[in-house]
Amino acid sequence: MTDPKKLFIKTYGCQMNVYDSERMAESLGASGYVQTDQIDGADMVMINTCHIREKASEKLFSDLGRLRPAKEANPNLKIAVAGCVAQAEGAEIMRRMPLVDLVVGPQSYHRLPEMEAKIQKGERAIETEFPVEDKFDHLPERKAMRGPAAFLTVQEGCDKFCAFCVVPYTRGSEVSRPPERLLAEARNLASRGVRELTLLGQNVNAYSAGGYGLARLIREMAQLDGIQRLRYMTSHPNDMEDDLIAAHGDCPALMPYLHLPVQSGSDRILKAMNRKHTADDYLRVLDRVRNARPDILLTSDFIVGFPGETDADFQDTLNLVRKVGYGMAYSFKYSARPGTPAAEKLDVDTAVADARLQELQALLTSQQRAAQDAMVGQVVDVLYEKAGRLDGQMVGKSQHLHAVHVTDAAGQVGQLVRVRITESKSNSLAGVPLG
Repeated sequence: MTDPKKLFIKTYGCQMNVYDSERMAESLGASGYVQTDQIDGADMVMINTCHIREKASEKLFSDLGRLRPAKEANPNLKIAVAGCVAQAEGAEIMRRMPLVDLVVGPQSYHRLPEMEAKIQKGERAIETEFPVEDKFDHLPERKAMRGPAAFLTVQEGCDKFCAFCVVPYTRGSEVSRPPERLLAEARNLASRGVRELTLLGQNVNAYSAGGYGLARLIREMAQLDGIQRLRYMTSHPNDMEDDLIAAHGDCPALMPYLHLPVQSGSDRILKAMNRKHTADDYLRVLDRVRNARPDILLTSDFIVGFPGETDADFQDTLNLVRKVGYGMAYSFKYSARPGTPAAEKLDVDTAVADARLQELQALLTSQQRAAQDAMVGQVVDVLYEKAGRLDGQMVGKSQHLHAVHVTDAAGQVGQLVRVRITESKSNSLAGVPLG
């Protein structure tokens, strides 16, 4: 028996890239690879890229440059680039970096075994087209999971065409997977010890297939044996339908957590971003969600320094943040993505954008701190996902997605435990089990 080949994957970006990395590792399992956490000694190094944030291409080429000595020392080392930068710039990657053996876009990674066979013959392989076939029809069955929480992609692509975003160009138009296949995959995951599922999509609440919307899919998954918790991300405010909002109140398995990006609090900037909603539209959606589930924790995304943003526009964003009171949020300085409509517009002065980002992040950090501090003394449900670094400690997530370190020498991975919160730390909570 030959020894398995070792695959090291470095993943950038969102939860969907994490899911894709897992599926690519499973796909390459057919070619004799096992995943490793150590880059030293790997037979293949794969960089799974994200094209959303600033200087994505530069970061990739820097990573590839650092791999050059390893490739020179071991010519048999295979180097692969996957994800959205691969999709957008595959030919340029191949041209600039002869050390790269394989480039594959996010819709083509089901073809990895045949691509791997090609590079083993000394050829280079690139797949960045949008294939006719559904990749999910050709991927292997999910293997044993690493923990009790898992991602499940239910929808891909986006038809919103926000002026700053490359997703419609790198992931394609919106496509929803058939509900019967998703329910079968969820059952399979539950049989392998998964207790919590996060349903993923670039625009997940636009899910629509076989007479199902996202709310119906959630309700049916909640009935599956073994599935105790459900979440979903990422959503668009315009697709928060009545039945999905109602599910937050009447489906106990759906956790009280909602990530709903708004990007700006200024109606003028929202229009320039092609978001197709106003700040008031967004706030009214949140009011309805909170009426359905008063204890829900809200998170969001913000872009500052979008072309044309004035001090007044930025103050509108700060005012919206103060009105909502987020449990956590991601904030970024605008960076032009080639090929998007906003890329042709004049940028806000860098120093001004930097100062605005610091002010916004300070406000968001204070809200996150207040939300965590308010949990001290409260009782939460924690799903143990792994043992902590300290003896007798378990680490898991609360229903609000807070990371919780629990002093519990008898704890086991996969347990759902009632925990009293005793301390709020910078980015996590600490507690002790009840009883």
